[in-house]
Amino acid sequence: MASDPANPDDPNDGGQPAPPPMPSASPDAQTPAPDTPQNPNMRWYVVKVQSGREESIKEAIERRVKIEGLQECFGEIVIPTEKVTEMRSGKRVVKERKLYPGYLMVNLEFNDRMLYLFRETSGVGDFVGGGVNKPPPPMSEHEVARMRGQRGEAVVVPSKSKFDKGDKVKVKDGTFAGMEGEVKEVLEGKGAIRVELTIFGRPVPVELEYWQVDYA
Repeated sequence: MASDPANPDDPNDGGQPAPPPMPSASPDAQTPAPDTPQNPNMRWYVVKVQSGREESIKEAIERRVKIEGLQECFGEIVIPTEKVTEMRSGKRVVKERKLYPGYLMVNLEFNDRMLYLFRETSGVGDFVGGGVNKPPPPMSEHEVARMRGQRGEAVVVPSKSKFDKGDKVKVKDGTFAGMEGEVKEVLEGKGAIRVELTIFGRPVPVELEYWQVDYA
C-alpha cells in the first residue's frame, strides 16, 4: 500500500520541514516617519539690529537657539538683499546690497524665551512695533511675499538723487510704507537716502533706496 505523501506541517513527518513564516514588516518600516510639522505659532517679525553687523548677529542668534534648545520656536532669519547694477567709470558693476540695513526679518514663535534670547544677544535692538507688555505685530503675508520676491532682483541705481537734505518724503515701499519723514542725508554712492522716521514716538534713522520713497 502506498504511503501517504509527506506532510510538511507535521513535525513527525520524515519530509523537509516547512520554512518559518516571514515576519511582517512593522508599520514604521513600511511607512517613513513624517517630517516634524512646523510650529503653527510661527510668524515673521522685523528686528532692529546694529547696522553693518547683520550677518554676524544672524549667526550669533542661530548659535544661541541651538545652545538653548529652542529650535521648535525658531524658523529662520532673512537679510533681504538685491543685486544692484551701478555705473563706475563707464562700466556696469553688479553687486549685492541690503534692502533694509540695520534690520532682520525673523520667523519665530514670539514668547518670553525668544524675547530674552534676542535681547541678550549683542547688537540686537527691539522688535519693531513691540513695547513693554506689548507683543510686536507680525508682518503681513503681503509683506513677507514681497520680501521674498525681492531677493535677488536686479535694480539699476540712478547716479544722481532727486532728493535733497531737508526734503519731506513718504515711504512707498517696504516695511515702513506709508510713513513720512525728513531726508537727513543723501548717500549717492549707495543710491540711497537716510530718512528720519518717527517710530513709536521716537526719531529713527532709516536708510532707503531712491525708488522706495517719493515726495510727501
